[in-house]
Amino acid sequence: MQAFRTKSLDQLQADADSAGTKLKRSLGATDLIMLGIGAIIGTGIFTSIGTGVAGDSVRLGAGPGIILSFVLTAIACAFCALCYAEFASLVPISGSAYTYSYATLGELIAWIIGWDLIIEYAVGNVAVAISWAANFHRLVDGLGFHIPAWLSVDYRSCAQAAAAVAQAGGEIAPGLALYYEAWMNHPTVLGIPIIFNFLAFFIVALITWLLVIGVKESARMNNIMVVIKLIILFFFVVVGFKYVKPGNWTPFMPNGFGGVWAGASIIFFAYIGFDAISTAAEECKNPGRDMPRGIIGSLVICTFIYIIVAAVLTGMVPWKTLGVADPLAAALAFVQSDVAAGVVAFGAVIAMSSILLVFQYGQPRIFFSMSRDGLLPPFFAKVHPKYQTPHVTTIWTGVVVAAISGIANINEIVDLTNIGTLFAFVLVCIGIIILRYKDPDRPRSFKTPFVPLIPILGVISCIYLMAGLPGITWVRFGIWLLVGFVLYFFYGYWNSRLHPQNK
Repeated sequence: MQAFRTKSLDQLQADADSAGTKLKRSLGATDLIMLGIGAIIGTGIFTSIGTGVAGDSVRLGAGPGIILSFVLTAIACAFCALCYAEFASLVPISGSAYTYSYATLGELIAWIIGWDLIIEYAVGNVAVAISWAANFHRLVDGLGFHIPAWLSVDYRSCAQAAAAVAQAGGEIAPGLALYYEAWMNHPTVLGIPIIFNFLAFFIVALITWLLVIGVKESARMNNIMVVIKLIILFFFVVVGFKYVKPGNWTPFMPNGFGGVWAGASIIFFAYIGFDAISTAAEECKNPGRDMPRGIIGSLVICTFIYIIVAAVLTGMVPWKTLGVADPLAAALAFVQSDVAAGVVAFGAVIAMSSILLVFQYGQPRIFFSMSRDGLLPPFFAKVHPKYQTPHVTTIWTGVVVAAISGIANINEIVDLTNIGTLFAFVLVCIGIIILRYKDPDRPRSFKTPFVPLIPILGVISCIYLMAGLPGITWVRFGIWLLVGFVLYFFYGYWNSRLHPQNK
C-alpha cells in the first residue's frame, strides 16, 4: 500500500516554494491563452486532418464529416479541460496531470501518469519535428533552394518508399517522392547508408536553447508565431472560400458514423496541447484566475478555427484527394493557387515551430516535478542560477527528442501520442471526483461544474476515442507502461521523499 501513498496539496506547495527549486512567476492570462493556441494549432490542422478526411491503410476516412469529428473531439476535450482548469487553479505547481494524480490517486499512479506524459510531450514532439522537417524542406525547395532529401527524412521511411515504388512498377506516388529521392541519392560511408533527419534534429536543438535562456523570452517568441499562423489560417479560409463547391460536401459522411469516429481518433492529435498550459502553473502570476482562462479560452478559440478550416478544405476538393502530408497546401495547389499554397506551407512551418516550443517546454517541467519528489535522480530538479529555468531537464529532453527525431518513423508515433494523452485525461477526470470527496472544503477559485457528471462524461469520451485506435497501438502502450512499472519499483519507490526511510 506504500505505493499508493499520496502527497497533500499543502506539502506539494511547500516543496514547490523550497529554495533552489522555485521557478519564476512571469506569465499572465494572455500568455497562457497564446501558449495554448501555440500548442494546439499546428500539426493536427496542417497535417493530420488529411488522414482524418481520407483515412489510411487501416481506418476509414470521415470525408466532409471531419467537421463532426472535430466537434466530437472538442466535446471530449471540453469535459477534460474543465477538470484540468480546477486542478490547475487548485494546485498551481509544475507537473500537470502527474502532480494532480500524486495528490489524489497515489504515488504509483502519479509515476505512471508522469511516465505516460512522456508519450504526449516528448514522443509527440518527435512527430512534430519530423513533420516540421518535411514541410520546411518543401517550403525551401519551392523557393529554389534545394536541401538534399537524405538530410530531411529517416532511413526506415525511405526503405518503405523504395519497396512501394518497386511494387508499383516504378510509379512514384506524390507522398513518396521525397523519401524515394533520398533513397536513390544518399551517400554511403564504409558501405553504411547515410540518411538522417538533420532538419528535425536542428529545430529541436534550437528550441531547446531558447527554452533554457528563459520562459518569458520563450513566451514572447511563441506569441509572435501564434499571430503568424492565425493570419495564415485566415488567409487560407479567405482564398479557399471562393473555390468551395457545395457538391464536394456530398455525401457528408461517406463512411457513415464509423468514419467520423475514426476521424475523431486521428485528429485528436490536433487538440493535444491545451493541457500543456497546466505545466506552466508554477510560472503563472495569478494561477487561480488565469489558468482556467488559459485552458478553456484556448480550447474554444481553436475549436472555432478548426471547424471553419475543415469546412473550407473539404468544400474545395474531393475528400479522397486529401490523404497527403500537407492537405491545406495540396488543396490550394489542386485549384492552381500555387502562390497561396506556398504561403500556407510557410504557415505550417511556423505552426509546428510553436508546438515544438510549447511541448518542449512542458516535458522538462514534468521531469522536474518528479525529481523534486524523489522519483527521479535529484540533478533533474536543478534550476539555472541566472535564467531560473529547469535547464538540466530541458537539455536532457532536447538531446533525446532531437536524436530520436533524426531517425524515427512518423507513422506509428501519432497514434501512440493520442493514446498516452487520452489515458492522462482519464486519470485527471477521476482525480477531480476523488479530491471532491477527500477534500471538499478546500477553497477553489474555479470549480468544475456538475461533478461527478462532467468528469464521468470526460472518462467515457476519452475511452470512446481510445477504442478507435488500432490494436497495435494498445500493445505498444502496454509495453511502455510495463517498463514504467519496472523503473518505479527499482528506483522511484525507494527514493521517494514520502518513503519512511527518507522522511
